[in-house]
Formats: sequence, C-alpha cells, structure tokens
Amino acid sequence: MKTVSKWVDTGSIRLHYLDNEASGPLLLLLHGLTANAHAFDGLLAAGLGDHFHILSVDLRGRGLSDQPATGYTMKEHAADIIALLDSRQVTQVVICGHSFGAFLGLYLAAHFPDRVEKLILMDAAINMHPKTKEMLGPALARLGQQFASFDAYLDKVKQAPYLRFWDEHMRSYYEADISTLPDGRVTPRSKPEHMMEAVLKGSLGEPWAELIKENNKPSILINAPGIYTMDAALLPADLAMETVNRMHDCSYVAVPGNHQTMLYGEGAQQIVIAMKAFLFK
Repeated sequence: MKTVSKWVDTGSIRLHYLDNEASGPLLLLLHGLTANAHAFDGLLAAGLGDHFHILSVDLRGRGLSDQPATGYTMKEHAADIIALLDSRQVTQVVICGHSFGAFLGLYLAAHFPDRVEKLILMDAAINMHPKTKEMLGPALARLGQQFASFDAYLDKVKQAPYLRFWDEHMRSYYEADISTLPDGRVTPRSKPEHMMEAVLKGSLGEPWAELIKENNKPSILINAPGIYTMDAALLPADLAMETVNRMHDCSYVAVPGNHQTMLYGEGAQQIVIAMKAFLFK
C-alpha cells in the first residue's frame, strides 16, 4: 500500500513519519529500538491499511528523522509524539507499539492519558527473557558498521539467527535502515551511542511496574513466543502473561513467529486479525 512521507517540527527536531492517507480510525505505529517507520510494511501488506488511517513514525535518531547528539529518554521521545499529534490536531489516538515502541506507548498512556484511547503492545512486557541483552546482540551488531553495498548489507542481515524466513516486505525496512556514504558504501542510520542512550535512559530508565498500574486504557498484548536466538523467545509466553495479569484491562494473543518475524507473513496476518477484533469489538 502506498504511503506518503511527511515531517513535523517538534520544537527540538524534525520528525519524519509515513501516512497512508486512508479513511478509517487513526492508528499510530511506533517501531522497535533500532527500527524505522517501514518496520510495519508487512502489516500493511497483510491488510492493516484497508481498515485504518495509519501514521508510522521514525523515532528520533532513526530513519529520516533528525539525529540529535543526545536526548533519547522516554520523556523526549514522548514529547515528539505529542508534538506530532498536536500538529495534526489529534486529541486522542490508538497507539500500536512494537518492542521499544510498546514501552513508549505505555509511557504515553501513563503521562498523557487524555491523548491515548487504546494500547496495542507487541512483544513487550515488564520482564523480558533474562538474557535479552545477549539475545539482541546480533541485531545491535550491525550498528556502526560499513558495508560495500546494500546487497552486501542485505546478505549479512539474512544471516541473522532470528530471520527464520525471508519476506519481500522486509526489504523496504532494510532499505530505510541504511544511508549511502560518498564512496558508495552503506551504513545503518541508527548510531550505537544514540541507541545505548535510548536503552539506558529510556527502556531501562523507567519504573514500568508502577507505570502499568496507572494504565487503565483498554489494551492487548500480542506475543510471538517463537525462538528468536539462543533457543528461546525474547518474550516467553509466561512473562507476557505476567504483565497482562498486572494490567487493569489487557487481553493476550499469541501469533506465529518470533520478535522480528511476527511482523511478516502468517504472523502479520494474525496480528491484523487480532487488532481488528480488539478495535472493532
């Protein structure tokens, strides 16, 4: 489905987002830690855009959004999203976040409850697998590296242990992931130091157990319990259910795939079905 690139001046950075300019309820998509707005192209291909007006954001430091030297706390990420909503005169929105984006959605629901209607959390919980840092190693290792060409970069990506299959809609995500250097080499746009700040002062810097107690928004947690790396899921089902049970109004849905591949193929199809059931009930 065709999307249009748009930008908004948040007051501190220039934020890029994709707009499918469709009719239907507004749905704001927030991607994972080192991802970009095209991370959800598999969901659009599975029909998500047929039912919703979708805005998919490049969070600061990712994709085509500005990359300030510092400023990657949840507070600063949230300020960008509120500025985007204000620019479009949107008073309240349904937020769908994957991984880091889900935590950002929880933060927004806790600190700006009047701006959030419902929450869709994809593969994010108070407690992830205890070896999450090690499991994310292959995904984070690409940052800061240079590759001879995009094809060389893609060949490297396809060797990642979590990519159990390749889907054509993954390509646009990885194309948006890199910038081309003057000599023709390519390098990922996200900078390691920015992502480290986003982890230490963002996802690890908030009292999530307390914040979810403040969340009374209708919510759904969509979990992909398939093997990611190290013969385990990044978010095992029991840990996902632990978070679901601690929230006021949250249901649980399991879909095929792992933390990455859930956004494509059969996983994406099941996510779209779950989202429609949740939002149109």
